[in-house]
Parts: sequence; C-alpha cells; structure tokens
Amino acid sequence: MNVLVLEDDELVAELLETVIAGGYPGARVRLTGTLAQALAKVDTESFDLVVADWNLPDGSGLELVRQVRRRDSEVPLVMVSGRADRDSVLKAAHYGISGYITKPFSVEILHQRLAELLTSEGQYGPPDLEPMLKSGLERSVQLPGDQNPEDILELIERADQLSAAQLAERWREKTALVTRLLDVANGSSFRRTGKPVETVKDAITLLGVPMALNLALALSLDVSRKFHVSVLVELAAGFQDTASHVGREAQRLAITLKHSPVMYQKAGLLSRVGELAVLHILNQFASQGGEVSAELARRCLKEWAQPYGNRLKVQWRLPLGLRDMIGAVHFLPRDSTREERLIMRAAALMAEGQERTEECRRLLRRLGLDDGTGNSAQRDKP
Repeated sequence: MNVLVLEDDELVAELLETVIAGGYPGARVRLTGTLAQALAKVDTESFDLVVADWNLPDGSGLELVRQVRRRDSEVPLVMVSGRADRDSVLKAAHYGISGYITKPFSVEILHQRLAELLTSEGQYGPPDLEPMLKSGLERSVQLPGDQNPEDILELIERADQLSAAQLAERWREKTALVTRLLDVANGSSFRRTGKPVETVKDAITLLGVPMALNLALALSLDVSRKFHVSVLVELAAGFQDTASHVGREAQRLAITLKHSPVMYQKAGLLSRVGELAVLHILNQFASQGGEVSAELARRCLKEWAQPYGNRLKVQWRLPLGLRDMIGAVHFLPRDSTREERLIMRAAALMAEGQERTEECRRLLRRLGLDDGTGNSAQRDKP
C-alpha cells in the first residue's frame, strides 16, 4: 500500500505517518512538505491513499486533489485543514475528496475515518516474506506498542496539568513509545539545530505535552502492533523483558559507580529493538496470510535482527555514544577500555543470569567490583 501525505507541519506529518503506518501493516508512507514535491510524486507513482493539507507554502492542497482525480476517480483522498466553515467543506467536496478532517484533529477520529475509507484486508497478494524484510529496511520502522488507549485518552483530558518530566517518568520503560518520541523529536531537532535529543524528557519538552500524548495515542491505536501469533507473542515478551532487565542492571551498576543512570537504562531498553522490529514484520506477514513457525522466526531473527537494529539506530539518529553502549550489550572486544561499554556488557550478562561466568567476573573486576552487589575490588589494568 502506497500512501502520499502532503503536510508542511513536520510534527503533524510525523503524527499522520504514525497513524497510517500503524493502521495499515506494510504501508509505505511518503511525506512531502510542499505542493511541488507532492505533484512530482504523483507524476511518477500511483498511490492507494492521499492525505493533503489545504494551505501550503507554495499553493493549495486542492490542486493536488485535482491532479490526482484527473488520473484516478477511485483513490481515497482525505483533506486535512484548519478551515471548518461550511463553504470550505463544500468547496473541497466539489473537487472529489473522500473525507475532510479539521485541525486540530483528534487522533482517535483520524484513525476511525481512515478505517471507514480503507480496509487492510485483501489489499495484498500472496505474501512474500523476503521482500517484506528487505523493504522494511528502506522505510520508517515502528515497534509493537502496548499502551492502553483509554489510559492515553485520560492523560489527554488533563494534558494542561502534566509536565514533560511527569510523562518521561511514566513512560520511561515503554520501549516503543520512548523510541518513537525520540525519533520524531530528533527529526525536528536535527533540521533546526543539528543537535540530537538524547532523553525522553527533552523529546517531550521539544514536542510539547499535547503532541507527545497524540503520538502515544496513535501508537496505542495500532492494532497491528499487538501480536496474535503465539510464537511471536512469546518471543516479543522475552525480548522486551530482557531489554528491561538489562536496563535495570545497567542503571544499578551506573549508580554504584556514581554515573548518571539515565543513558545506561535507555541503552538497555533499546538493546533489542532489532529483534522487535523483525517480529513486527513477521506479524505483518502473518496478518496477510503467511504462516509463521518458531523455526522461521528464529531464522529471520538470526539473519535480520542486527541489520534492523543498525537501521533503527540511524533512523532514530541516536548519538554515537549511545549506539556504542547498545552494541556492547551484544558484543565487546576483550581489549575494550571504555567504562560505559564495560557496564553495558556486564549488565547484559547479569540480566541473562551469567553473573558467575568468567567473562562477567572479569568485567566486574575491571569496573572495580567483585560481584553484582557493589562490593569493591582492585581494578584490572587494561
């Protein structure tokens, strides 16, 4: 499914992408910020859904609607606009739109409107897993989420009473939500300052509490993120539990060694994103009629988890130091001397119950600890 979004507000565009990609597994969402860019896209590609803002820096989204309708009378076209008056709605309807959504819009309403226009059933031919995995590395990858929509809606009702710090504390172990907030905030931050946003609190501060809550709601409404195939449910739960455990152990070691624990916990939480992304693709494959066995899942994880993990680190613009810490969870050269890497590798081994192995003991000794309880020991010379 190929989707074109014409929206000049970067944050609104990211929100639209989250809702569409979540509601329609396998959708490829193309974001454009000007009328000229969108017109160039429709000249060279066909789309299954077009979402267009009305007012743009270089013209009107109605021109895009007109051009698309000249070629295709059936494709769903949704107009998003701050104009809510009757004349504007009637004018847009005259151009042949399929739906009209006014700004500021409710994510819940947007999700419902799109569901009325489209159905993900029957849009795809017989599934072919290999191309799905390959194409996943070329587009924005989102992780399965576990937020309850009712909880997010309750937070939205009292958004003016919430601070970025409160939301950051509430969501700090919600891996999918944390990574999505960082992804969106870094996209905006990089285009403005060139500096990365490194904490979820800073991401929420940059985005604003209302937008952060909308992104959370978009993720919570993504039913494709809730695994239904038993083997995927079991694997996802295992990876998420492992990531949380690594984060807790890294945080504890960091505190013991008088380091700020925030980055260490985050590195742990992000340490299994590659595996979770592969499981998400397998879930899409299953939703389209593919058969997923434990053996197939293991084979795909072995081949694709690392490429997806590396892709997501780049996509989310994670700082190089954080990437190194995440990498140390999985592998650490014996001659590595950077303390943050030693901590992450030791935390990974401890999370897996390998605190008594020679590798873990050696790492703890190099950190000045003789076990995982914080007891001091002579540091090994590198």
